[in-house]
Amino acid sequence: MVNVRDLRSADLEAVTRIYAHHVAHGTGTFDEVAPSLAEMAEKYETLRAAGLPWLIAEADGDILGYAYAAPFRTRTAYRFTLEDSVYIAPGAQRRGVGRALLAALIARCEALGYRQLLAVIGDSENHGSVGLHRALGFTHTGTSKSVGLKFGRWLDVVFMQLSLGEGDKTPPNDASTA
Repeated sequence: MVNVRDLRSADLEAVTRIYAHHVAHGTGTFDEVAPSLAEMAEKYETLRAAGLPWLIAEADGDILGYAYAAPFRTRTAYRFTLEDSVYIAPGAQRRGVGRALLAALIARCEALGYRQLLAVIGDSENHGSVGLHRALGFTHTGTSKSVGLKFGRWLDVVFMQLSLGEGDKTPPNDASTA
């Protein structure tokens, strides 16, 4: 059984390894050099200080994947919109880990008062990520063609979006912050 919980600093080494695998072998991220443990720790502290969720999935003591929400953009008008990231460990894919993580992340973002969650998916051939997001209610909002070059291939970026809570139907109670 997969347990989803908040990331702890002790989990960062495993999270860094998972991401490094995707950097080295995948096109879901356009990073070409894996970040160090210190860089991942800095990202964790930044998101934690902002009150944003970073979750991990574990089973039998093994970390199977992680998901977090980060600001979509820094300009204040975007303050109710987040971007998700989901990465699954090699060997743990297609076992419901991504679905458990993303569903929990959506619930957490909604509870925090955010109104839109965006997925910026590297590589239009990344059918697993596109399918995961579609299964959880995201809709396709566009594709930017050939904007990244990795492993000698031009890669697209797929944009998907999910309204949270009231979405754009009502203004937030406090329009100054989420």
